[in-house]
Amino acid sequence: MSETPAPDAPPPRRSDATKAAILDAARERFAADGYERATIRAIARDAEIDPSMVMRYYGNKEGLFAAASEFDLRMPDVGQLGALPGKHVGAVLVGHFLDRWEADEVLTALLRVGVTNAAGAERMQAIFREQLGPVAAGVCPDPREAPMRAALVASQILGMAMARYVLRLPPAVEMTRQEVIDWLAPTVQRYLTAERP
Repeated sequence: MSETPAPDAPPPRRSDATKAAILDAARERFAADGYERATIRAIARDAEIDPSMVMRYYGNKEGLFAAASEFDLRMPDVGQLGALPGKHVGAVLVGHFLDRWEADEVLTALLRVGVTNAAGAERMQAIFREQLGPVAAGVCPDPREAPMRAALVASQILGMAMARYVLRLPPAVEMTRQEVIDWLAPTVQRYLTAERP
């Protein structure tokens, strides 16, 4: 016996399914081909829709890329991080980023695009500024230094992501999750909580 939807629940709209199909196809195409080589036509073909539908919903490739590259790092709550013993913040963040990289290929796709395309670089900058910046501000000794400290943390996180998930350097790929945390956490910890040199 099938369930009847609640009378006040709106039925799913076909446009929502179309948009989701376009975004899924766009993420895969941007990841595979990069921003420059990915085309609206190829994305529409992957989504099994007419290219005019992509243009209707997203306007152009830049608009589509912006929508497809929305990404929530799902950063730990600053209050929870601040309540941790000081020496554990780095380990929690490195572990969190490893989980995010391994759970969703969108972040890897963004990294690939970000190193070759200005729009991709801007998107990555915004993601890290808006989502990592507040975490740094919440745990560092002087919140005015948060942007600099967040950039230093990003240098470690993005460097490992590039080596492990994009370039797939064998020693970086072969490291266990715990080994990555053990090596990176002290540096990330220092960047966030040590007094300025």
